[in-house]
Amino acid sequence: MLETKLCGVTLKNPVIAASGTFGFGAEYGDFFGVGRLGGICTKGLTLLPRQGNTGLRVWETAAGMMNSVGLQNPGIPTFLERELPRMRTLGTAIIANVGGGDPEEYVEGVRLVSRAEGVDIVELNISCPNVREGGMAFGIKCDVAASVVAAVRRVCSKPLMVKLSPNAEDITAMAIACERAGADAVSLVNTFKALAIDIGARKPIFDNMTAGLSGPCIKPIALRMVWEVARAVHIPVVGIGGITTWQDALEFIMAGATAVQVGTATFVQPTAMQGIVDGLERYCTTEHLTSLSTVCNILGRET
Repeated sequence: MLETKLCGVTLKNPVIAASGTFGFGAEYGDFFGVGRLGGICTKGLTLLPRQGNTGLRVWETAAGMMNSVGLQNPGIPTFLERELPRMRTLGTAIIANVGGGDPEEYVEGVRLVSRAEGVDIVELNISCPNVREGGMAFGIKCDVAASVVAAVRRVCSKPLMVKLSPNAEDITAMAIACERAGADAVSLVNTFKALAIDIGARKPIFDNMTAGLSGPCIKPIALRMVWEVARAVHIPVVGIGGITTWQDALEFIMAGATAVQVGTATFVQPTAMQGIVDGLERYCTTEHLTSLSTVCNILGRET
């Protein structure tokens, strides 16, 4: 009932662990069988190891959370040597999330990852700061994003999914630009740029001033963006943003998402994704559906 095709890759179901919220998968094995998931997105990977940001990294806010982790990761060579072999034993699809500080780093990182046995899909994180342009994220302007996607496409031997930032000037135009540059799918949305202040200390909570906002508070906006993008592109869309329950996941699917990624909910309830898979199975049984594709993009079909 729940089997899903994403860029030619068969997923057991459309529920994927979002990048940066699930480590490399093994940590959650004590809570549930992670092999039940449709897939796992790795922590954001960069060519060289990163220690991440200084100061506080996570802050709870109303109906959500903020994070300023800064892509802490062991680096792609270490990931390929140590983490990927372990991930391959988990029994689910592996989506490698790759970031970078300049186009050359993106290209080399994707080249290495896409050639690795066991990586099913590469997810390109274009929310990373462009160090050559004073820190503006690659995913803000369409022409900048398209140039990176095109460069990466030339060396990527696996399906390429581009993760879009909600902070883009026009996220629908951004999705179209990425599709034209060679993306096989888009995932959206990444976190929203946000601010929190310690009124006692009279200073920002985070050393980097702003941080990424996620969780249920962003869901209605993320859902709207997924719906808009799904109507505009001809490639699969993966929905992300505040998904906590199976009903949330179903909303994204009805809005046009082929699959969904779940992130913040896992911090609140480690078995949240298992519950979402179970709920979607019950829904299909109750509604006598042989496949979730029956209800995928019903809003698009009605307009």
